[in-house]
Amino acid sequence: MAERAGAPSAYLALLRGQARSQASYRTSFLVDLVGNVGATVFDVVTVLVLFRVTGTLGGFDRTEAMIMVGLSSAAFATADLTVGNIERVRQYVRTGLLDAVLVRPLGALPQLLLMDLPLRKTLRALFGVAVLTVAVASAGIDWTPARVALLVAAPLAGAVFFGAIFVATASLAFWWIDSGEVGSAFTYGGRDFTTYPMTVYGGWFRAVFTYALGFGFVAYYPALALLGRTDPLGLPNWVGWAAPGVAVPAAILAGLVWRTGLRRYGSAGS
Repeated sequence: MAERAGAPSAYLALLRGQARSQASYRTSFLVDLVGNVGATVFDVVTVLVLFRVTGTLGGFDRTEAMIMVGLSSAAFATADLTVGNIERVRQYVRTGLLDAVLVRPLGALPQLLLMDLPLRKTLRALFGVAVLTVAVASAGIDWTPARVALLVAAPLAGAVFFGAIFVATASLAFWWIDSGEVGSAFTYGGRDFTTYPMTVYGGWFRAVFTYALGFGFVAYYPALALLGRTDPLGLPNWVGWAAPGVAVPAAILAGLVWRTGLRRYGSAGS
């Protein structure tokens, strides 16, 4: 019981240690901090380049599409900052470092997340929020209390959703140590997928990623609700307002996959 009571302070100590360690070489840290913005900037620039040759993308104009880009970028960058380093669990399983984590009187997942928290990715999350802010300010949205609440909830829920994808795909390492490429297809591939309106995709691909896997509820449907637009794909308008709720079952499922894999894990023996 005493161990549990001291857990928050222990996690805080891990976080402080990581911050001090990463900031000790200030020049290197600042270079990494600025350099890591590039990936998110590239996502935004790619969409803007497309609008140099077309007036609409999947039936949406540039400002409307940029709201989706902003929601997706803010959500993914926040998840990558806070949860993305769980991808390193493959290395921990391979080298036996996970054994040392499991003998401590703390939760394995929080420890792993705090062991190498990539603070250098902070500006990526802030840039995503900035893109979203500029996009919604330019869209002429009819603001109501409900839309303001959705604007706050959607990127946070999207971050939880992407975090769940990170955890679930990283958990594959307990069964398949070289599952990295599969995991990247759903994490970084999911980020790319949510950057564009779902109307640009078609057939089984759209059905699987938009609805079955839930990626369409990260940015596309919240954007429709913010804009007051009817879904060209035919779902009712209330779906956009309920979209952030998809993050809850995603997080629960990811937790189940993680715990199942952890129970299956056998010591590396090193």
